[in-house]
Amino acid sequence: MRQPRAFIGSFTAAGGLGVLIADVDAESGTLTVLSAADGVPDPSYLALSPDGGMLYTVSETADGAVAAYRVSGDKLVEAGPPVPVGGSGPTYLSLFAGHVLTANYDSGSVTAVPVRADGRLADAPSHVFTHTGSGPHAPRQQGPHAHQVQPDPSGRWAVSVDLGTDSVRVCALDGGTLTLHRETALRPGCGPRHLAFHPRGEHAYLANELAPTVTVCRWDAAEGALRPLGETSVLPGPPDGDAFPSGIVVSPDGRFVWTAVRGEDVISVLALDGEELRLVATVPCGGTWPRALALHPSGRFLHVANERSGDVTWFAVDPVTGMLRKGGSIQAPAASCVVFG
Repeated sequence: MRQPRAFIGSFTAAGGLGVLIADVDAESGTLTVLSAADGVPDPSYLALSPDGGMLYTVSETADGAVAAYRVSGDKLVEAGPPVPVGGSGPTYLSLFAGHVLTANYDSGSVTAVPVRADGRLADAPSHVFTHTGSGPHAPRQQGPHAHQVQPDPSGRWAVSVDLGTDSVRVCALDGGTLTLHRETALRPGCGPRHLAFHPRGEHAYLANELAPTVTVCRWDAAEGALRPLGETSVLPGPPDGDAFPSGIVVSPDGRFVWTAVRGEDVISVLALDGEELRLVATVPCGGTWPRALALHPSGRFLHVANERSGDVTWFAVDPVTGMLRKGGSIQAPAASCVVFG
C-alpha cells in the first residue's frame, strides 16, 4: 500500500510556494518535498476527496474562491478555474454531502459549492449562509467571523465555528441549501476558532483563540446539539504576550488533545479524564506562529505548520503520555496547513 502523502498549504502573498506535495516516511515522519503548484493565490487550507484523487483548496483573498486540483502522481493538475464563493477571506473548507463547504472569515458566512461526479466543482455556489451577531472583544468581534466548517462524525450536520459571535452553528444541507438547525452560545469573548471531535463522536473540543482555552462540549448527533461543559487553559500561567490558540487535534484513541498556541509558539499537550481536560505540558513548536496541526494517519507523528518561520516541523508522539519529541522540519514558506492522504 502506498504511504500517505502530505499536502501543505501556504500564503503566496507572504512568499509561499502555493501547495506543496511531500512524501512521508512512515518510520520517522520525515517529509520530502516532491513538487509545488502555484495556480491558486493564498491556498491557505486544503481538503482531500475520500479516494485521494482530488484536492480542494480555498483562495483566502478579499474576493474569495475555492479551487480543485486532480492528484496525478507526484503533481497537482488544475481541474477547472477557481470558483468565487460569494464571501471574503475563506479560511477553511471541508467536504460534506456532495459539496465543498467554505468558512468565510472576513464576511462571516459559509458557502456550499456542489461537487460534480468527476470531482470538479460547479461553476457557482448553491448557497451562501450568512452569520449574524458580534461579541465583546474589540476589534476582533465587531461582526461575525466564520473560521471553520466541517461535518459532524455522523455525517448528518454541518458544524460551523464563529470567532466573532462566540458561537457554533449546526446546519442541515438539503438540496444545496444550508438551513440553521441550532446555534450554541459560548462564553462571551472567548473567540472560538476550531473544533475537533472525539473519535467516539460524543464530545467535541473547541480551541478558543481569544481566551486562550479549550472548551469541552458534549455532542448529541441525534439532536444536532452541542452543550458546553467547561474550559481548560492551554497554558500553565498567564502568557507573557500574545497567546492565540489555532489548530486542535485529538488522538485516535481519544486520550489526548493537542493545541497549537501562536505567540507563545508552543503545542499544548492535554490529557482526557472522562469529560475533563488536564494540561500536561507545553512543548516548543519548533518555529514561529504555529497555525495548524495535523496528525499522521498512524497517530505516531504530529506535524505543525509554522507560518512566520516558514517551516513544517514534525514530532514523535509518545502513545502512553501524549508527549512530543521533535523529529525534524522542512522549509515551507508561509506554511498554513498540512493534510495527509
